[in-house]
Amino acid sequence: MDHEHHHPSSIESSNNNKLSQSSPSHHTGHNQHIGHNVEMFRNKFWVCLIISIPVLLWDPMIQQWFKYQLPSFPGSNFIPAVFGTIVFIYGGWIFLQGAYQELVHKTPGMMTLISLAINVAFFYSIAVMLGLKGHTLWWELATLISIMLLGHWIEMRSISQAQGALQELAKLLPDTAILLTDDESTQEVLVEQLQEGDLILIRPGASIPADGMVQSGKSSVNEAMITGESKPVEKKQGERVLAGTVNGEGSLRVKIAGIGDKTALAGIMRLVEQAQSSRSRAQALADRAAFYLTLVAIGSGLITLIGWLLSGSTLDFAITRVVTVLVIACPHALGLAIPLVIAISTTLGARNGLLIRDRRGLEEARNLDVVVFDKTGTLTMGEHRVIQTVTDKSIDNEEALRLAAAVERDSEHPIARALQKSAEAVGIEIPPSQNFRAIPGQGVQAQVEGREFQVGGPSLLKSEKFPIPEEFNDAAHRFGESGQAAIYLVEGEKVLAVFAIADAIRPESYEAIRNLHQLGIQSAMLTGDSEAVAETVAKELDINLVFAQVLPEDKAKKIQDLQKQGKRVAMVGDGVNDAPALATADVSIAIGAGTDVVVEAGDVVLVRSDPRDIPRIIKLSKATYQKMIQNLWWAAGYNIIALPLAAGALAWAGIILAPAVGAVLMSASTVMVSINAQLLRRVQL
Repeated sequence: MDHEHHHPSSIESSNNNKLSQSSPSHHTGHNQHIGHNVEMFRNKFWVCLIISIPVLLWDPMIQQWFKYQLPSFPGSNFIPAVFGTIVFIYGGWIFLQGAYQELVHKTPGMMTLISLAINVAFFYSIAVMLGLKGHTLWWELATLISIMLLGHWIEMRSISQAQGALQELAKLLPDTAILLTDDESTQEVLVEQLQEGDLILIRPGASIPADGMVQSGKSSVNEAMITGESKPVEKKQGERVLAGTVNGEGSLRVKIAGIGDKTALAGIMRLVEQAQSSRSRAQALADRAAFYLTLVAIGSGLITLIGWLLSGSTLDFAITRVVTVLVIACPHALGLAIPLVIAISTTLGARNGLLIRDRRGLEEARNLDVVVFDKTGTLTMGEHRVIQTVTDKSIDNEEALRLAAAVERDSEHPIARALQKSAEAVGIEIPPSQNFRAIPGQGVQAQVEGREFQVGGPSLLKSEKFPIPEEFNDAAHRFGESGQAAIYLVEGEKVLAVFAIADAIRPESYEAIRNLHQLGIQSAMLTGDSEAVAETVAKELDINLVFAQVLPEDKAKKIQDLQKQGKRVAMVGDGVNDAPALATADVSIAIGAGTDVVVEAGDVVLVRSDPRDIPRIIKLSKATYQKMIQNLWWAAGYNIIALPLAAGALAWAGIILAPAVGAVLMSASTVMVSINAQLLRRVQL
């Protein structure tokens, strides 16, 4: 193995239009919320709440109930009507608009029922003030609208969109490029000015601005953000490089073969957009419940009106019954049943390191059949470490690691960092070194404590041509079969140790996979790494399915293949190359320490980057769903008893519910829903 030195650099970002792109139209929440935002509902709620105070204070029925009387003055009897009308117009208009959209799309639901209830209450109250015998419903109207605004505010706040993923992909490209002219002089130009056939210079540590072919030079390139390959890939004349990847320690002259939409990075961006656009638009449970409740309420209202008129009752009595039915059926509690549970579950998740970005992902997690993991940075640490050590009898493992880390102390190569961090992890103090020198294509050498050592790969031993003990050859062979790099520590003509260097498995990954299996959920691994590396990690963790050497577009296809088998699939990833698969999966889970694009694409973000949080997500999902179902019964169950009473089913026995009583029952249901939702806080994740 060539031991080459890589100098990392940060990837430059810009907001320039380096790639032609369009953001996918992401729809979250219910159809009636298109064009709405959290601030809109929040502001309308507070304004309506304040305006509702005089409605309640001056309502004759409220004064009668609480046995108080406010001072009377000319026009005071119109206060409930005036302020109630303001609430109806200012706060109710948003529901009227939503109902219109539902009816246009032939999907009547919560907005339709809310709109119907507030319209009947409003116009009935107007009719009473104009002479119709009955009681006005101004305070019921005002509180109804205020509470529904509160419910939708909570709901909207609990919904978050996966925005910015495509923009984050574009940030992988630099702002400028170094263009080589015919006379070999250099010129700094904007990336968007590049053309196919141009010759550009890629300096050490720079981000590559376009796809192309290496014309001259030699270097290692970090392609992890495109292919998922954890180790830098050696590039020389005639080999392809990709836009968005990061050059290592060497300089490259690259002839541009693809720019803008023709780059591999642009292809990934299109895949993300397509996958996100094709996501399910399933309605929430509350919408479905409200749809059926709408039909029941309207049907019950019509039957009540016709039935009482045919029985010979007065129009006033029949309309009063209809109003009571609609008030009873109005989904006050339904407006809070689901969003309140979601709001509490997201808070609970956040306290446990689980950031819920899309509620649909949380809802779907309870039904998962397979959890697919990216390898590098997800199941593994994304950093190379010493996995195994074989030493000569004259030295122990700790001493060998101490000396090797000291030799590599002045190097920035990934292998060097692997040795140094492995030593630091076990508390080894790394001594200073002198006369450090890189051996091109072989490794490095340095003096440590007066002794001359060399550290490098197999090419180092081949160049020296001295005999290698059999145990070291056998160890190197085993390491190679497992996809691990063999790095030797040599003193003179004696091999002191051979280290297996590989991407280290996260200690938490073992428990995560084990807990998933206990839940009856399969585990799978999807990686751009080689078969040998993937199989080694999978065997170590007892993973059920392995997909190795998979490019980004194939990652999305593998998810689709599992879905075609009838499986509900979660994808867990941390790199840009995972974005298409994340967007395709039923549930996307992003490692918080990963790139911004993945965090933005995830339904759930693991803030602690701990894979053990995935079983916790499933537990939270099941508890949340249970509370949703319970709340739907609490919210709608009282209608089973209250609706017949509101319609006058027991009028023959003298039991008749007034609209005000219906409002009280409706409010009681809301309180029950709120209390039950709060019990979700007791769940231990």
